[in-house]
Amino acid sequence: MNTAAKMTLVIAGFLALVGMLQPASARLHRPYAVLLTLAGIAIGGIASFLLYTPLTNVFDDIVAPIVNLPFSASTFLVVFLPVLLFHAALSVDLREIAPDAAPILTLAIVAVVVAAAAIGFSLSLAGVPLVAALLLGAIVATTDPAAVVAILHEVGAPLRLTRLLEGESLLNDAAAIVLFTLLLEMLAGTANPSIAAAAGHFAVAFLGGIVVGAVGGRMFGALLPFLDGSRLAEVTLSIALAYIIYVLGEQVFDVSGVVAVVSAGLAAGAAARVRLSPGNWRYLEQVWEQLGFWASSLIFVTASTLVPKLIDGIDLRYVWLLLIAVAAALVSRAAVLFGLLPALTALRLSQRISSAYKLAITWGGLRGAITLVLALSVTENQHVDPAIRQLVGVVATGFVLFTLIVNGLTLRPVMHILKLDRLSPLNQSLRGKVLALSLKDVRDAIGRAAREYGIPARLAGGVTERIERRIEELGAAPSVEEAISERDRIRVGLVALANQERRIILDHHAQKTVSGAAVERLLRNTGVILDAAKAEGRIGYNRAARELLGFSRGFRFANFLHRALRISRPLQREISIRFETLLVRRLALDELARFIDTRLSALLDERIAGLLAEVVTNRAEATKRALDALRLQYPEYAEALEQRFLRQSGMRVLLARYHELYEEGLIGRELFENLEREHAAARRFSARLPPLDLGLRTEDLLHKFDMFAGLGETELKALARLFRPRLLLPEERVIRKGDRGNGMYFISSGAVEVLAGTQRIRLGSGDFFGEMALLSGRTRQAAVVTLGYCQVLFLSAADFRRFLKNYPAAEAEISEVAEARARENREMSTHAEADATC
Repeated sequence: MNTAAKMTLVIAGFLALVGMLQPASARLHRPYAVLLTLAGIAIGGIASFLLYTPLTNVFDDIVAPIVNLPFSASTFLVVFLPVLLFHAALSVDLREIAPDAAPILTLAIVAVVVAAAAIGFSLSLAGVPLVAALLLGAIVATTDPAAVVAILHEVGAPLRLTRLLEGESLLNDAAAIVLFTLLLEMLAGTANPSIAAAAGHFAVAFLGGIVVGAVGGRMFGALLPFLDGSRLAEVTLSIALAYIIYVLGEQVFDVSGVVAVVSAGLAAGAAARVRLSPGNWRYLEQVWEQLGFWASSLIFVTASTLVPKLIDGIDLRYVWLLLIAVAAALVSRAAVLFGLLPALTALRLSQRISSAYKLAITWGGLRGAITLVLALSVTENQHVDPAIRQLVGVVATGFVLFTLIVNGLTLRPVMHILKLDRLSPLNQSLRGKVLALSLKDVRDAIGRAAREYGIPARLAGGVTERIERRIEELGAAPSVEEAISERDRIRVGLVALANQERRIILDHHAQKTVSGAAVERLLRNTGVILDAAKAEGRIGYNRAARELLGFSRGFRFANFLHRALRISRPLQREISIRFETLLVRRLALDELARFIDTRLSALLDERIAGLLAEVVTNRAEATKRALDALRLQYPEYAEALEQRFLRQSGMRVLLARYHELYEEGLIGRELFENLEREHAAARRFSARLPPLDLGLRTEDLLHKFDMFAGLGETELKALARLFRPRLLLPEERVIRKGDRGNGMYFISSGAVEVLAGTQRIRLGSGDFFGEMALLSGRTRQAAVVTLGYCQVLFLSAADFRRFLKNYPAAEAEISEVAEARARENREMSTHAEADATC
């Protein structure tokens, strides 16, 4: 049997074992990693016995590839490590772990260095060479979330605790491997830097890897729109990214490839969450979950089969060294948790982490696949002393086994003792309410089904009797109103609204009724609102909602490019995105109002629902005002954009109808695929954004103004040269009532509001204001305020008088029109006073 065949057989056999053990762990309620490790050790022990026993040679060809693996640790590092790390990073949502960034970074970097130092110096006191001891410390400093997170999910541990452990394990792998690489080079004699040089190399490798990975992840996000929504292409590109970034980091840029892969996974995940359709993102997650599962499981089982070989011939000294390493690791981890994290809270860099959380994190530092593969790579390094190789292999493997078996099997009772397997009082109260409402729905559904299918009522009553008793029990428990303060109920409602708003936006994204750039902006803004609601309740929610209606720095910069450098495309893009986001946000807020009536009112009581409805109504009104201002500014574009939205909605209904007909068997597969192809082509055409004109020519504006309608072309051109462009900022008071009229304004793009007493009149592109004070010489009769960025053309009184002097015929024409308009204004004013008197 050749090497390729042996490798294929071993991997296939290990995959078969993995497939059987995974469901077994669920049935036995034991950590999967523990079962996998024990099975690997058993296979390795049995294989070694069968290969070396003089009793029989029948199984030698079968077990030899297991005892003497046909691939090396370098294969693990290049083939499996990028997949393992990229999957872990891709599954982490940066927005969710951002509030705990300070403690996570402390655990991932500071705790790794402290643990490596504590283990290294402790083992050096027991006679282990210092560099070898520090190397061993770096190897066992990495934590693996696979087993511990599975336990935390099973017992219902708080989400924050899970996020802390996941974030730590993701980033500390990168930090520990950078440190491991440096120490291995020193131990093998290929490098001998000073402490300062070593620290500098660590910083360069770590920070350089972050930069390389971030750039790669951003490029991945930029390429996604060009893949036309192909799931297979998206997954393929993501797999290629993991390996390309790893190799580029290690071989081209001389930085940490591991850190680069982690950074790329985080950046790619952040981009893919908002740029892929929800269905494609779920598909990408599922594929990577499978790949990560295979990589982690194969590393575990393969390394575990080598345990009998590694521990062959060891003495009790290794047991003593293992106990020292375990004790040093626990003490150093607890020191960081109880010593440094309170300082972060005091400096307001992190919310308080309870002592129960700290104890759970200390005990939950399980080691796994990364530790095993690093130890395996040392045992195969021929530049390292054989005694050191055996020491590292045995102690590191023993460390993994100790944490998996001792910590892993006792973590569940530890969580129970620390009372971290219970719902918070808030969630307990909500649980009762949710159960009661759900059971009522079930009861009603059973009754409808019995009537529909002609099942006797007494049988239906027998089924629903138990449900009725459970509903009564839940009704006797303290209500949500009694158990939860009004402030907490409002916070729960606001978080629910933000999550529902995100779901609505994702629905629009899936239906392709909105562009990818607008979806990205909408989701990012909704995340800001959600975080504000969690942190500050109603005050934070309202503040974030108001700020999001403002103009971003990107919009202001694009406007600067347009006004100063005549570069229009960035501003066109920003205005298009703003149109779409406001339109979809308004639709989402309408749905949120219905969501409050149908869901939240029953869950949180009518009073809280009323307060939430008021919050949503205020947001809807503010959004409508901003949208109306844009409609005034670009009326034709607004109509084209809303028509596009309606076309896309119609396309969605059409596609749903095709699917219904196909599933009902009324049309065959050939016809369905033909219709689907035709629909895809039409949908791509209708998805194109209409062009946006940022303004009008001066002469075009003058033609629209009746005061200048009678002027000839020569006079119009002369007048047009007198207008000066002027940029007005949002909410700028252009005219104050009572000021002297020093000029008139034409709105090239933008919208303003005229405040005349109790009247509010909105003017948009192509309109004008300020002309009567200019013609009559009277003071301003109303104030004018901008509703957003406005590009106007300003004609000063002095320039206007010079024009009239140079063109007497024009003066007579304009004076006649002005007198007619003045009479109309006086008549309108008289009628308004008469109506008021009546």
